[in-house]
Amino acid sequence: MTTLSNKTYSQKIWSKADLFTAPDSPELEDSFVVLEKMTQAFEEKRALLTEEIAAKDFLNIVKEMEELSRIAYRLEAYVSLWFSENTQDQAAQSLMARVEQFTAELVNRTLFFSLWWKQLSDQAAKRLMADSGDYRYWLEEIRHFKKYTLTEAEEKIINIKDVTGSSALNTLYAAITNRYTFKLEVDGEVKELTRGEISVYARHHDPDLRARAYQELYRVYGEDGPILGQLYQTLVRDWRNEQVKLRGFKTPISTRNLANDIPDEIVDTLLEVCRENAPVFQRFFKLKAQWLGVDKLRRYDVYAPVVKSDKQYAFDEAAGLVLDSFRQFDPQFAEMAERVFAEDHLDSEVRKGKRGGAFCLTALPDLTPWVMVNYQGKATDVSTMAHELGHAIHSMLAAHHSLFTTHACLPLAETASTFGEMMLVDRLLNEEEDENVRRDLLFSQVDDAYATILRQAFFALFEKQAHEMINQGASVDELSEAYLENLRTQFGDAVEISDEFRWEWVSIPHIYNVPFYVYAYTFGQLLVLSLYQQFKQEGESFKPRYKKILSTGGSEPPVKILDDAGINIREAAFWQGGFDVIRNLIAELEAIPIPATE
Repeated sequence: MTTLSNKTYSQKIWSKADLFTAPDSPELEDSFVVLEKMTQAFEEKRALLTEEIAAKDFLNIVKEMEELSRIAYRLEAYVSLWFSENTQDQAAQSLMARVEQFTAELVNRTLFFSLWWKQLSDQAAKRLMADSGDYRYWLEEIRHFKKYTLTEAEEKIINIKDVTGSSALNTLYAAITNRYTFKLEVDGEVKELTRGEISVYARHHDPDLRARAYQELYRVYGEDGPILGQLYQTLVRDWRNEQVKLRGFKTPISTRNLANDIPDEIVDTLLEVCRENAPVFQRFFKLKAQWLGVDKLRRYDVYAPVVKSDKQYAFDEAAGLVLDSFRQFDPQFAEMAERVFAEDHLDSEVRKGKRGGAFCLTALPDLTPWVMVNYQGKATDVSTMAHELGHAIHSMLAAHHSLFTTHACLPLAETASTFGEMMLVDRLLNEEEDENVRRDLLFSQVDDAYATILRQAFFALFEKQAHEMINQGASVDELSEAYLENLRTQFGDAVEISDEFRWEWVSIPHIYNVPFYVYAYTFGQLLVLSLYQQFKQEGESFKPRYKKILSTGGSEPPVKILDDAGINIREAAFWQGGFDVIRNLIAELEAIPIPATE
């Protein structure tokens, strides 16, 4: 196959040199000194912050804060990437703790600005925002939190407390779970695997191997289940104590909704539509059981391939497929994604101690984002590469904005990544000649839609329930039972749930690290189904509107961004439209004759 510009790509660890050359480099140490001096200078601006401050002086203060934040973000990005490379590296852990403590103190010392801004009169704020340019929406967003803000002394205590509280607990969770190894017998050989490696067998064609992989996965998590569950209980109590009891948010999820600038009622509508549409995927799982020749799927079989297809994609081939699929849509997309490879900002190796899963980190608008994947050659790994590079493209398209307005809110942040996956699948379906592989790709599309839409929505529903249960004093075992019931509702009579899945919830990092993050995936996937349908119908005329959504970044309210694109997320009918697309895809699969079993 032909790759972009005939280049070849190999798996490697990323380079962090665009941030700092080494953890003990003079530049990194100098950053602490520079930040201290800049913070001292910024503290002197407190006296200027009055109702009558001139717009020019105000804007200069905002720009000073942005420059201070740039250096802090660079430090934080470096230690985050280093820790992700190897979560067991004690030097990385120590530097991360040092940076977190240092930046928390800087935040406290500059906290007076946001507190003053929130308490400023509406008239004065309107006057200053009128001349604030690209910073306007960021400034608006700060004032959204006005009623939930505490005194300066209280805010400082919370910031310091988080370093040795929630942040420390999340680092501990990552250190515990990323050291796990799993033993699985494959073809007569007992292998010692990372989580990423054992997860590959969830999609293996051998049903016994699938079952044993899941059993081993949750055996290991289950052994630490009571401890991991206690970590979660503590994080949830910390969240409620701060967000609900101290700040006065109506519910625990309301905090995330306001951070996303998505009204509670829209999120409630989204999750309710998902709950009502669980039978759509149950119908799919019953169809899948027929293809697999079984009466009923087990939870082990949810991602099973319907035909035996062990097709592997070499890393170089995968990179070429992804980049070419982007190029077919828009050459600029491919050029941006290729920068991630060219600048060695991609870590694709599978290593013990390396953080599991995948992510894209944008350190600063003018730096090419860093992408982490654990690439093992499966079609799903190719899709993951497309997904994370889609995030990178989104960041690069929005790089002309300020540091404070470049990042899209979480629900819109999944737009380019999910759209990128759909472009790749189209490319694979158009070029694949093996009917077995094509059929597996079609089924995988619905598998992935389940994983991104319904599964994430039910995670969010579980989070809402778990936060309330913990507030009422629920034990870890009671939370595990509630999670099993969540699975039974989700799968209905279409899938048999084994008892070890009671520990699945303690294996989901997002519910620990970023409470209620997960509905962003559901939001993003259903949104992209709508956008992709528009692309299919409109062709070239769609692209400028889509690029505008991405290039807006976080410089406008998400509801306005989508309103401008002709999308009304307030109505249940919009979200239902995404499920209608899935229902039609399932109908297409139902029309394919099922081979007679031997």
